[in-house]
This record gives sequence, structure tokens and C-alpha cells, in this order.
Amino acid sequence: MVRLFKHYVSPVVLWLGAVDFALLLLAGEGGWALRTWQLGGDVVLDPARLPHLLTFAVMMQLAMVGVGAYGAEALRAMRLAAARLVVAISLGVLLLSLVFFLLPAVTFWRSNLLYAMLLAFLLIFATRLALERVLGAEGFRRRILILGAGPRAARIGALADAEGAAFAVAGYVAMNDGPVAVQGARNRGDIDSLTEHVVQLGVSEVVLALEERRNALPLADLLRIKTTGVHVNDISSFLERETGRVDLDSLNPSWLIFSDGFSAGRRISAAGKRLFDVVVSAAILILFGPLILFTALLVKLESRGPAFFRQRRVGRYGEPFELIKLRSMREDAEVGGQAVWAQKDDPRVTRVGAIIRKLRIDELPQAWTVLTGRMSFVGPRPERPQFVDDLEARLPYYAERHVVKPGITGWAQINFPYGASVEDARQKLEYDLYYAKNYTPFLDVLILLQTVRVVLWPEGAR
Repeated sequence: MVRLFKHYVSPVVLWLGAVDFALLLLAGEGGWALRTWQLGGDVVLDPARLPHLLTFAVMMQLAMVGVGAYGAEALRAMRLAAARLVVAISLGVLLLSLVFFLLPAVTFWRSNLLYAMLLAFLLIFATRLALERVLGAEGFRRRILILGAGPRAARIGALADAEGAAFAVAGYVAMNDGPVAVQGARNRGDIDSLTEHVVQLGVSEVVLALEERRNALPLADLLRIKTTGVHVNDISSFLERETGRVDLDSLNPSWLIFSDGFSAGRRISAAGKRLFDVVVSAAILILFGPLILFTALLVKLESRGPAFFRQRRVGRYGEPFELIKLRSMREDAEVGGQAVWAQKDDPRVTRVGAIIRKLRIDELPQAWTVLTGRMSFVGPRPERPQFVDDLEARLPYYAERHVVKPGITGWAQINFPYGASVEDARQKLEYDLYYAKNYTPFLDVLILLQTVRVVLWPEGAR
């Protein structure tokens, strides 16, 4: 994995993204050349077209990121890749229309744009087809050695066996720290030199996955391995990097304290984030105000009760605030104000409510909460005080998710949409802790882009 602005990105995705960007530039130039040839003009290279080509390539690639064209499933299934590529190009045209309106100097001719779109689809999809087998080949997977053979080591092995894994397990070494849970593990006592064993296996990383670390750390072995140039990592850091979550099962307080993260140097980033929140929330309220009012009328006509509903939620540092949404459930959804987990196909949801939840229209009034500063567009989803009290008692480190301002969308929402039980809340907490620990503007942009995928394919809307 490559770390960009504190967030881990697969080198395969970075490499493919660079190839796609070059192909988009080529498609933009090819569209211009084809149209010029049709009109009988001379096809020559002109540096003055570079701003136009860069605008085309950047907008198209942002759309590809937004619809999930670089997700593991889209890289494995060509039918899904084709569908998402079509959606990305369509969305890219809408983005380009906005840019062309604001910056007429970089406008494409409509005929150029049509040809460039077709060429972009053909070139990128052909590249996906050509690389379909190569991207999943063993040569692209990092080889690791696991020190440990218990349940923790088995968890890493299960991740390696999953489709689309970026690493492969070259072997396990049982360190006599508990019961053996994996087959084929070599006992440490049968290996004369662990350093030589690492070199022979040709691994690039050693992962420490001991069940009991007290008085069991093989410090001499780890030091020698490190000096050979092989990376040494503990299971918590390894799982954070590979899964995009802070793993609660292997976590201990010292790791949170001493690992990189929760940086205090965020004042400039926080100011930029607040400026973005104010500008965009104000724009949403102005542009979508008529839609909000029309939907409120539909909600009011369908069922008794107010069109908008206010609900107390827990915000940054545990301070309560009122969340405003369009009502999507019956007025009597919660008897006596008792908080109830949302369910799949929840019977309390009205007909209008089901539609506005799928389209996320019910979330639009939250722009007011963002404008007033109680929420941000990106951050952990704010929960009810009753749920927070219960989850803090059941889940370790739950209070740490409140060190950042809550948001409408977030890392947990785009990676794990359902949240209807304590176990779901536990998994979402792992994503929320990752966001709180590794927050940067880059991660915010990535989340905002990928929210498009969640809106277009709303599997998790509740």
C-alpha cells in the first residue's frame, strides 16, 4: 500500500489511475483530431489545447472515482466495470458542463466532446479487458510472513484468501504463544535463523500476530529482520492499512497513543473545511430550497405530523444538538420517545419516506445544521444519546469517535452502510476511528466523491 496524505491506496489502483489519466488525455486529443479531420483541417499538435485536455481528463477521472470505477469489484467484473464506466462518463459530462459554464475558455466543441467520450470508453474498457487477469495475478500481490499461528494469524490468512487481496501469505511461524489455528505453520524452534528464513521466502514484510505479547516479543529476531530491509509491522497497523479500519479485536491503548494519527496540526485544514461547509451548505439551501419545500408538502399530505422532524443527537466532544431532517417515518414511529434501531424494509417508513430515503432527499435539510456549525458534510454519523450511552458501555473506544465533528456522510457510511445492531455499530466504529485518526482534506474529498456511488446504488439507505 502507498500512503497518500495519511490514507492508504493500493499501488495497483494508483498505477491504473495514471494509465487511465493518460488515456483520457489521448481520448480528448483524439476527439479533437477526428473532428478536425472530418472538417478537412490540418491535424497538428498545439500546446494551447492542454488546458482543455487537462480539464476533460480531471473531470472524467473524478467521476470515475465517484462511481467506484476503481473499487475491487469493478476491477474484477468486466460487466460491472463497463456499467460504471458508462455512468462515470455521463456524470463527467455533467461536471464538464458546469466547468464550461464557469470557465468558457476551456470549453470543448460539442462534437469534440462526443468523440472524446466514445474514445475514452473504448480505450479505458479495452485496457481493463487486457489487464483483467494481470491485475489479480500473484506477481502484483505482496508476500508477507506472519509471526504467529493462532486466531489472529488465521484472520490475516482469511483476508489474504479473499478475492482481490493485495497480499499473499508466504508462511506462518508458530511462536509458542498459544494454540495453533492455521495449518502448515512452522515452529520457531525448527528454524535455525529466522532472518535467513525471511530472505529465502522472498517476503517484503513480516507481520507480528502474537496472541500474547507479554514477555513473548522476539526482539532479537525482529531487529535482525528489520536491518535486512524487510518491513516489520504489528497486526493492528497491518489491518488498519489493509482494511481501512481500526481493528478493535487487536487494539490496545498503547497503539492508539504511540501510533501516527490524531494530529493536532489541523488548524488550516479545519478552517478550509469550515469554509467549504459554509459555502456548499448555503448553496444547497438556495438551490434545493424549492425541492425541500415540495417534498415537505408531500410528506404532510401523506401522513399526520410535521413535515420536518427534529431529533437530539450527540456531536463533537459529546455535546448534544438537534438534527433536522424531512420526516420519512410515521409520527408514532417511536412510542414514548424510546430510541429504536432502524431496520431493513422498516415498516415504520411511509411511501414518500421510502422514496426520499433512497434518493437521500430527506438529508437535505441537514445543510442548515452544517451551516450553523454543529455538523460538517464529512464525519462520523451522529447517534441518539440513548444509543451512545449504550454503545459506550458495550464498545471500547466508542467515545473517541466524538473527537471530530459529526457529518452527513463519512468513511463508515460509504464502506458499511447498514447500522441496525450493536455488531453493526462496532464495525462502523472501526471505520469512524480510522477517519478520526487519519483525517486529512484528501480523505474528505475521497469520501465526498465516493458518496456519489452510495447515492447511485443506495444499498444502505434506511
